[in-house]
Amino acid sequence: MHKKVVRHGIIAAGAAGATAAALLASTASAAPASPRTDAAKPTVVLVHGGFADASASWNAVIKQLQNDGYQVVAPANPLRGLPTDVPYLASVLKSIEGPIILAGHSYGGAVITNAAAGNPNVKALVYVAAFVPDKGEKLGELINKYPGTEIPDAVNAVPFPNQDGSTGSDLYLKADKFRSAFAADLPVSVTNVMQAAQRPFSASSFSDATEAAAWHTIPSWGMVATSDKAIPPALQRFEYQRANARGTVEVSGASHSVMISHPGAVTKLIKRADRGTR
Repeated sequence: MHKKVVRHGIIAAGAAGATAAALLASTASAAPASPRTDAAKPTVVLVHGGFADASASWNAVIKQLQNDGYQVVAPANPLRGLPTDVPYLASVLKSIEGPIILAGHSYGGAVITNAAAGNPNVKALVYVAAFVPDKGEKLGELINKYPGTEIPDAVNAVPFPNQDGSTGSDLYLKADKFRSAFAADLPVSVTNVMQAAQRPFSASSFSDATEAAAWHTIPSWGMVATSDKAIPPALQRFEYQRANARGTVEVSGASHSVMISHPGAVTKLIKRADRGTR
């Protein structure tokens, strides 16, 4: 039954004495360095997708962006479906002053597509192996537009109670399918931990209709993971072309978890989007 659900629905001063000076020097060397930020640069907001969390998805990209002087926010995507996740992200975006570069991975692409609509501070959308739906589209239909996804066969559906008394369905990637479908270019030791710590992803996310498509008015950039077994590369190319992306980068051999296996390429694309909208 879960297959049907998915298919149709699926970030000293100084010192007086020598002793005091030595103590201060020791303390200074032990203190952690604060990330360097540049107030003239936009804030980069990184939105993760299903089965994942902000830290595992974006840690390496966050570090690189911070080292380059960017303020970064990587909120926890609730993964409860578009009607919940979109207004949540929109509220996060409204709390940020100044220009924003908004990046989304996988299902996070659908969330940013909706949440950025009508927000004048969002200057660019960056899609990383992502869904880029148009208004009225459902992800369960998009994911089957081209062959190649392993997600329908890789998930277990687990029922959970909604607040209104109805029953929802959470999706989890099976232990023996996780690496192939989600992160085949990462070491087994890494994907084993990712699989164990995966977050539940509401199956309703695949049947929720997109209500707004911000890429119609906000410039976008896209990254294709050429060995993606979750969102087919052909679908990624189609989406980015349809959105008139100002730049598309293909990462050869990259799995769906391209932001973990190739953080440098993702960081470079985000910085390219920043330069392209100044």
